[in-house]
Amino acid sequence: MTKDLLTILSRPEALSSNITHYCPGCTHGIIHRLVAEVIDELAVRERTVGVAPVGCSVLAYNYFNVDFMESPHGRAPALATGFKRLRPDMIVFTYQGDGDLASIGMGEIIHAANRGEKFTVIFVNNAIYGMTGGQMAPTTMPLQKTTTSPMGRNVETAGYPIRVAELISSLATPAYIARAAVHTPMHAIGAKQKIKKAFSYQVKGTCFSLVEVLSTCPTNWGIAPEASTRWLEENMMPYYPLGTFKTPEGKLK
Repeated sequence: MTKDLLTILSRPEALSSNITHYCPGCTHGIIHRLVAEVIDELAVRERTVGVAPVGCSVLAYNYFNVDFMESPHGRAPALATGFKRLRPDMIVFTYQGDGDLASIGMGEIIHAANRGEKFTVIFVNNAIYGMTGGQMAPTTMPLQKTTTSPMGRNVETAGYPIRVAELISSLATPAYIARAAVHTPMHAIGAKQKIKKAFSYQVKGTCFSLVEVLSTCPTNWGIAPEASTRWLEENMMPYYPLGTFKTPEGKLK
């Protein structure tokens, strides 16, 4: 067995062996692995601290072999800010869903980014509230049916889905802002590259960084896992284009 194959088949040291609570077809597990691989490759596991708020990722501390803190709903950026300012030598990241970050936590993330807090945000966008029963989220697509929009999201009353990456990239403060997806192996590779760049900027003490990751939610979307990947490709990606929206150097790469 070659060294490269061993690397592919090995579990990242920063990822635990605990059995996941996520639903079949959910891509949280893929995102967890990518984050863990990046932590290992940057050799920062012993000084990394994650922050998990309320949502599907509320138990994320079970899956990473790094220290973790739990925050109130939407308040992960506030907790990360306090810890990073107290211990600037540590690598701090928040792991947040769209119902958490883009709804109750919108004020927290906007102001943390505007202040240029030097931590990293992994923002999982699956266009719905996952843990609490599939309600409409700020990122729910137009006409998408949820438990609180059984006829589909009506943009005349609920507004349009919020493009978080574009919104935060409009701030004057230097930052690294990108959007990726993990519904195919090719997209997962691209997502890892963006996540690694985000963490690398923090290691260098450069800037605030956020990577939005488009993710599936077969259970609350009410479709099979394989069909959910197609739904994401056909419905979410045209509205939420992938790419890098901002770099601290002031140019896109």
